[in-house]
Order: sequence, then structure tokens, then C-alpha cells
Amino acid sequence: MHSNMTRRQLLQKLTFAASVGMASNLMSGRPGMAADETNEAGAYAEGLLPSGVRSRFVNGVNGLRMHVLEAGYEGRNRPGVLLLHGFPELAYSWRNVMVPLAEAGFHVFAPDQRGYGRTTGWDDDYDGDLASFRRLNIVRDALGLVFALGHQSVATVVGHDFGSPIAAWCAVIRPDVFQSVALMSAPFSGTPSLPSGTANDPTQPVASSGPSLFDQLAALRRPRKHYQRYYTTRGADKNMRNAPQGIHAFLRAYYHYKSADWAGNRPFRLEARTATEMAKMPTYYIMDLADGMAETVAKHMPSAKEIAANSWLPDAELRVYSEEFARTGFQGGLNWYRSGSIGAAEQQLFAGRTIDQPSIFISGASDWGSYQSPGALERMQDTACTDMRGAYMVEGAGHWVQQEQPEQTGRLLIDFLGAL
Repeated sequence: MHSNMTRRQLLQKLTFAASVGMASNLMSGRPGMAADETNEAGAYAEGLLPSGVRSRFVNGVNGLRMHVLEAGYEGRNRPGVLLLHGFPELAYSWRNVMVPLAEAGFHVFAPDQRGYGRTTGWDDDYDGDLASFRRLNIVRDALGLVFALGHQSVATVVGHDFGSPIAAWCAVIRPDVFQSVALMSAPFSGTPSLPSGTANDPTQPVASSGPSLFDQLAALRRPRKHYQRYYTTRGADKNMRNAPQGIHAFLRAYYHYKSADWAGNRPFRLEARTATEMAKMPTYYIMDLADGMAETVAKHMPSAKEIAANSWLPDAELRVYSEEFARTGFQGGLNWYRSGSIGAAEQQLFAGRTIDQPSIFISGASDWGSYQSPGALERMQDTACTDMRGAYMVEGAGHWVQQEQPEQTGRLLIDFLGAL
């Protein structure tokens, strides 16, 4: 079938046809490639996913209609593997590791998480329901999906980028359900602490009166700002969604700049969380004060030759991301960054708890994510995870390790699961 057409050409043809359908739907007020009567995007068009991976919806998951990619669904009694993406990604980021995991005997499922893609039921207003994006509620989303798919537990939960702390909190809160955990690109430094032995101490801790890290960054000779602070601002979504270069070019530059394809990604351990040390990181983490993220990544747009040579995210596959984020915007994902303080108090319920299940850490050798929080990698290995089976820095990968090196990532996960 299609003997005169390569898989890549077929994918590009199908994606173009789907994008034409999306444009028609958007003009008629029906977003998505196959919108239904409730004005919600439908499942992915045939041909967008590897053979053996399907796109479906699961209703009633903590108030969400959750879009899920699924592999290994044909057999019964398969152990589950839950895959959680980060920012700015989708369940689609796991497409090339799902089939190998399914072939290894697992039921593999990856949702568009709250705030992303074709999952609906979340508030996209900057002034809307921010509390629903706090970490423990997103853990509730993950737990609800596991149960909705008929599992009482899963063999492992895997989280990449912002999905990594969610996977870690899944393991902390419900070790009976999440029997092991794989953290990717973002180390988990542990649960919060509570003051101890203070009952008979009349002195009170004194709050720091010095300038904050953010003030120190702004005061540098070359004024800077932390990307997470930028992501909390009202203008961040508009800046990225309506990037002057267009959202497709914006995402192309964003993914390129944080990948191993950008030669400047040569990460190392930082000495401390100080402005001068943090400013050693690339501008996608420590931005120039006057720039938005659109302007930041535009300075590192790959050439046409580099784009054509990209085998891990060709233009047809990038278009899945650009069309989805053009439709939904980025505010849902940005709300994860804004909700940290809202959920901080309830996280103290788990003060002192560790991840005692088997765990693994996987990151790209060219990924600054492993070092962007000084000391976090060491705390994860030394105290937060008591049964760490390995920390792997994959050559030829930057931040998007499961996309840049899917074969190696899949092999590490399968070996980890096989040894349990």
C-alpha cells in the first residue's frame, strides 16, 4: 500500500489534508480536525499516529473530557504505563515510545493533561479557576484516568518536564497505585518540610529581608528575568500565541533552541541559586528582561537546511503542535506555573514523605533541565527517592529526550520495568 510514497510523505499528505479540514472547522466555529456537535475537537485524523496507537476520549475524569493516546489496548490484564507530558507539549510527544512499550507487554496511555490539547473541562481564562491547576488536583486527574481505564494500579508513571513533578507526587501520595516512577528532565527535590522542635522555642524565624532572586536578575548589568516568572504574567500567552513570526515558527525555534540540535546546549552544575550563577544558563531559562519568549527564541531560529534535516520533529509532526496551540492557546499550561503557591499548604500534608518505590531518572545529555534548580538532582538521588535505580543522561538529546531519542528512551524504560 502506498508503495511509491514514503511514510514521511504519507504523513505530510495526511497532515495537510487534516489541516485543511481544521481551517474549515475554525471558520465555521468548529475547532479541531473532526469537531463534534458540542464544539469540541474530535480524535486525531487517521495517519497522524504510528500504527498501534489510537486517539480516544475518556469522559468524567475529575470534571474533564480527557483526550488520550493509547497503545497495547488489545490484550486483557496488561499492566498499565501512564505517560505525562510537560510544557509546551501534548500526549503526542510520547508517540514514538508507546508502541515499543506496548510490544513489551504493557497497556500504555498518555493524556493531553489539564490545560492542553483536546482535553476539555478546564478554564482558559487568566482570571479564571486557577486552583484547579494546582499539583495535587492534577494528580487527581491522573488517578481518575487510571481507574477509568480499569486499572487499580500501574506498573509505572512516567513524567517529562512539568509532568515529572506530577509523576513524583503521584508516587508520593498513592504508592499503592503508582508502583514505580520514571522522572524525565526535571529532578524531584522532595516534599516540603515543616518546622520541627519549635514548641518551646520563643524565637520566631525571621523572613529574609534581602532582594529576591528576581530582583537580583533584573539588577544585573545585562538585566534578566526567570522564565517561570515570565510565564506567570498576563501577557505571556498572547506573546507566544500571537508571535510575530507565527506560532509554527515560534514552536520550531522553541523546540530547536532547547534540543541537542542547538550547539550551545552544554549544561553543567551551577554552584548556587544566585543571579550570577543562574544567568549562565541560556535565555530560554534566564531571559533578557525586555524580551518575551517569542522574541527570545526568534534569535535562534534554525535555518531552512537545519529544519529539513530534523528527523525527530519534521514539519508535518510539528504542525500537530502548532495547530493545537493555535486553537487552545498556552494559558492552560501557563496556569500550572501560576498555581504553585495555591497548592503549597496542602503539600505540607506529605512533609517528610519520600518516594520509596523503584525510580529512575532520564534526561538528555544536552538538557539544562537537569541543572536549572541547583542541588535538585543531588537531593533527588540522595534523599527524595530511596530506591533510585539509575540516572541516565542520553547522548544526542536535549530537553525533548523522548522525542529526540525515542529508541534509547524506550529501551531505558523497558529495561527499568523488566528489572522490577
